[in-house]
Amino acid sequence: MIANFVYMEIIAWLGFSQGLFAALLMFTKGERSVSDKILTGWLSLLAIEFLCCGIEYHFLGRLILSNSFLLFNPAFYLYVQSLVNPGFRLKWIQLLHLFPYLFFKIVAYLVQEPYDLKTYFLPNTTLWFRFAFATATLVSWVAYNWVTAITVLKHRKSLENEFSTIENYLRIGWLFFIIVFYNLYCVVLVVIGFLVVFHQVEAVPIHVLNYSILLALIYILSFYGLKQRSLFRFGPSGELPAERYRSPGLATDKKENIKSLLTGYFENEKPYLNPELNMHMLSEALGVPKHQLTEVLNSDLRKNFFRFVNEYRVEAVKKKLRHNRRNYSVEAIGYECGFNSKSTFYTVFKQIAGMTPAEFESSIPEK
Repeated sequence: MIANFVYMEIIAWLGFSQGLFAALLMFTKGERSVSDKILTGWLSLLAIEFLCCGIEYHFLGRLILSNSFLLFNPAFYLYVQSLVNPGFRLKWIQLLHLFPYLFFKIVAYLVQEPYDLKTYFLPNTTLWFRFAFATATLVSWVAYNWVTAITVLKHRKSLENEFSTIENYLRIGWLFFIIVFYNLYCVVLVVIGFLVVFHQVEAVPIHVLNYSILLALIYILSFYGLKQRSLFRFGPSGELPAERYRSPGLATDKKENIKSLLTGYFENEKPYLNPELNMHMLSEALGVPKHQLTEVLNSDLRKNFFRFVNEYRVEAVKKKLRHNRRNYSVEAIGYECGFNSKSTFYTVFKQIAGMTPAEFESSIPEK
């Protein structure tokens, strides 16, 4: 028991210091995006949660009923939404996501409800509060994490319709890992909680496990959050083009006009030479909503955005290899034609051309 007490105090102060330090680092990050601001606030609130835990153990000798899940779930949801949705904007009404967390935090202090699973459903004057807390926690976990997981999966599936160059930071694989890890942990926690509450099984103190995992998540969030770049790069105005009403389908003449506009723009302006070209930049440049561009690409041209752009890049590389192969290296030509890395260049070229750039160069007859 004493060991658990000491261990919890250590975890509490480690969590507070790491959360606060990470929040300060995020606050000083250059060119902070909306997602960076949300993560800064999230880490700050997690630091406060650990601070409360440390104070409770130091002055009360016990832990007040924790509601860290009611903080983690909506904060994670908002962070993911801000990262993958280029139209996301911070609004005051979004603070309502934190209302359950603040409500149960305040009431738990007012009624001095202890964190004790063995007496969780013991009939007394605060049973209503514990029941409401358990219900809110379960609903928060299922609802927020379901939507968050679907959002990340949709983003990963839509990458080839959004970006012409798909780098690792665009795949946000670390967030997918957190979703899997966090939900597996929640399932384990529910099982342990069930055994402790209904069968009085002696297990690892659940609050020790809870805050240990939360501390690990703070380290993961601070490490990868600082490295995470904004997923979207816009055109000259820096603004997202307004999406018009989504009709069931474009008329044939409308599709033909968009297709002509699209191919003409690529032939004349060569936007594919920009390695950061994405669908939002193209939509802004053409003045056409991106869902209409996607429909024309997928239904008429039978290609996603990634394939469409990179076919132009590959053709540009082929053209230069035929005429300038002795003046430049193959890699230099790839960079000049819009590819941003050697690995991407070789992978995409072989995927589209059916051979590597070196093999294509070798197949060119000598003049």
